[in-house]
Parts: sequence; C-alpha cells; structure tokens
Amino acid sequence: MIMSRIEARRDEDTVAAGPLVDRLLGGLPPEAVLTDPDVTASYAHDMASFCPAGSPAVVVMPRTVEQVQHVMRTATELRVPVVPQGARTGLSGGANATDGCVVLSLTKMDRILEISPVDRIAVVEPGVVNAALSRAVGEHGLSYPPDPSSWEMCTIGGNIGTASGGLCCVKYGVTAEYVLGLDVVLADGRLMSTGRRTAKGVAGYDLTRLFVGSEGSLGIVVRAVLALRPKPPEQLVLAAEFSSSAAACDAVCRIMAGGHVPSLLELMDRTTVKAVNDMARMGLPESTEALLLAAFDTTAPAADLAALGALCEAAGATRVVPAEDAAESELLLQARRSSLVALEAVKGTTMIDDVCVPRSKLGEFVDGVERISEKYRLTIGVVAHAGDGNTHPTVCFDASDPEESRRARESFDEIMALGLELGGTITGEHGVGVLKKEWLARELGPVGLEMQRAVKKAFDPLGILNPGKLF
Repeated sequence: MIMSRIEARRDEDTVAAGPLVDRLLGGLPPEAVLTDPDVTASYAHDMASFCPAGSPAVVVMPRTVEQVQHVMRTATELRVPVVPQGARTGLSGGANATDGCVVLSLTKMDRILEISPVDRIAVVEPGVVNAALSRAVGEHGLSYPPDPSSWEMCTIGGNIGTASGGLCCVKYGVTAEYVLGLDVVLADGRLMSTGRRTAKGVAGYDLTRLFVGSEGSLGIVVRAVLALRPKPPEQLVLAAEFSSSAAACDAVCRIMAGGHVPSLLELMDRTTVKAVNDMARMGLPESTEALLLAAFDTTAPAADLAALGALCEAAGATRVVPAEDAAESELLLQARRSSLVALEAVKGTTMIDDVCVPRSKLGEFVDGVERISEKYRLTIGVVAHAGDGNTHPTVCFDASDPEESRRARESFDEIMALGLELGGTITGEHGVGVLKKEWLARELGPVGLEMQRAVKKAFDPLGILNPGKLF
C-alpha cells in the first residue's frame, strides 16, 4: 500500500517539480537546492550493483535541523518522496533515488558538537565522517570503535542507517551498540528525541535501536549521542596460513571456544589473496588456501598472539607469522583492507554480499560458496570478519556481458539462500536497501514482515520516506 501511494503520484510529482523547488527555497538558501539535471543525476545511486535508481526532482543539502524540518514539511504537504543520503558508499541501493523524489543529502551537517571525556560521549551531526570522528576523539584519549571499510568516506548518519560494522566487531561490536540517543525529524517535520546521554537508561520502548538500521525509512537522523571508549593500546597482528579454508575456520572456532577476545579476526580465501597480490604486489603466499589475520590490543599482545598461534597450528596452520611491531602489523592489515578493491579489478564489477552465519557454520558456508563459484563458472572471493561470522563473498563479473551478469545475480541469490539454510542472516552490516528486498521477506516470514510494515506505517503513514527500500 505504501508503494502504491507513491507510484500513483509519480507523474504528478514530476510535473510539480517547479512548485516543489519554489516551496523548498522558501526555507533553504539557494545554494542548498540543486536542480541541474547533470548534478542531480550524480546523486541518484550508491555503490551497489543491480539496483535500479530513479531521477530525483531536486537535491537539497541542508545545514541545520530547522532546514531538514522545512524539507519534510514541504514533502508531506506535496506528497513527494524523500530519499536521505550520506556519502553514498552503501552496497545495497539503500540510498538510491526514486523518480521525482527529493534527495536529502546530509553531508553538510558535519559538525562534532561535543566530546565529553567524563561522560565518554560524542554528540555529532549525521554528516560527520567516521574517520574524522575517530581522530577527534583520539585527541582526548578516547576511541569510537565502529570502523567500516569505507571509514575514510562514510558518514555517521549512513553508519546509523545501515547499522554498519567493521574489522573490530569481534571485540567491540557494531554501530548499534554505540548509539545512545538520537534527534530525529519525522516524516511530517516534527522533531523527536530518543534515548539518553547517561551510561544506563531503560525508560520506555527503545526507539533509538529502532532507528538504527532503518535505512532512513522511519525518520531523518539529525543528531546522535555516541558512546566512546578509552583508546586501546596499538594492536599487534598475526598472520596464519592454512592449506584449506576448513582448517582456517576450525582455527576460528578453537579461538572463540578458548575464550580469547582478539580485536580483529579476519579471513581471506585463496582467490582474494591472489587478487591482492596481482593488484598490489604485496608478496602474500599464493600457495595458501586461506589466510587468517588476528590481532590483540591488550597490554601484552605478544603473549596473546602466541597462545592464538598455537591454536592455529593445532588446527593445521602451515605457517604462523606474528608481527614484531605496529608497522609490520599495519602492512598485514593493508592486505585485508585492499581485498575488495583487488577483487573488483579481477573483472571490473563486483557484487559484494554480507551474509552472516553462526561461527560454527563458517567452514560449511565458505565451502558452499566455492561450490557455487564452480557451478556458475565465476570468480567469487571470500573475505570475512571471521570472528563474528560475517562474510563478504564477492562475485566478480563483466557487467557488459549479459549472460555473465545473469549468472552473477543467480550466484548472489544462491549464496544468500545458503546463509539462511545454515541459520544465518542475509545481511550483517550492509543493510537490505533494494538489493535484498525479496530475501528480507523470506528471512522475516509473513508475520514478521506484517509487523515491520505496521511500524513503518506508524512513523510514515504517507510512505514518503525512502520508498521502495527494505520491503
């Protein structure tokens, strides 16, 4: 019903672009309202493949909460869809425009409003870049742990919208665990505050958590209170080579069952290792079938790595190489950070999945992806946040080849089906967006889907907020 309302008005909204712009200019400075079709087209989509995108009527770039409220009041009065955006580094089409929409880019709202070492919180606007926040709180001896791979570009608002994760999740958790409170502009322009600034608080329903991961479908986050932690010591990294992915995944299980808490535990399969070597000439051992990277940021990381290395050897590691210092550690991590770019270079286009499975099923999943790769005659590399079971099977294909593109999409779907069969979820940190809508319905089931739609309707009765995403 929500989508039908929007679709029924598309022609009317397109015709009304002139009045829409005039109304927006009534509460926004001229430089904040972009109407040049060549410019607005550049805001039409994020970084996902196979996700349709429409043509926005206008792009607005507010700098204040009041300006966001004006945009939403205008959109409600004119029944125009609004698509909120951050840096558009997403991988599910969650920021893709719909025809005749207002693209609401929040990148100009980029102030760090407060850093409190006593309360261990930061108060920020949604356009603050993740890396900028990390560096700013680091000057106070604090850290903001969530570190998505795109942390040098992605924004806190986008991170909240998709409940993003990163390399450190195995020890420190995901974005949702660091969002204490939010200021949210609702679909009709009202401003609502959720959550708290305190270390504890259980007053009422946890609406803050509801907004985290909602992909802009319930409201526009304009301010966030984020929890901080003391800055940890520099981590020390270990690399372990294995003759099979199964052995590497067995090592992951041994490490977690043994009560160890690494700050990082990452897996690269042989396809990924080769791609990184081909691109960056990093000298990684191409004879290995799987490479496991582990790190500790404890006060005695060398001892922790030694214990972890012994578990890797017991699981069948052919070689275990601990870094001697921070510089060596960074070199090893650079290989992991280069993985997705290297895999993209294999064929020119990638579809990056983010299926998460129970750690105990990680080996079965990786083996299953290899079978899918052979079945569809495609290169599929697997990198994973192995410590929390969050995998990134990356399908490499030639987008100019229709047949190969078809096989890529089918293999992607089969990978998601495998994840669900093993008790996992279709997305651990990238979100649903457009790419995984059908699969969300399968994962939730009819009753779960009905309740989620009811929540959406309660917050957005006209269905104007990021329509066509999630479900």
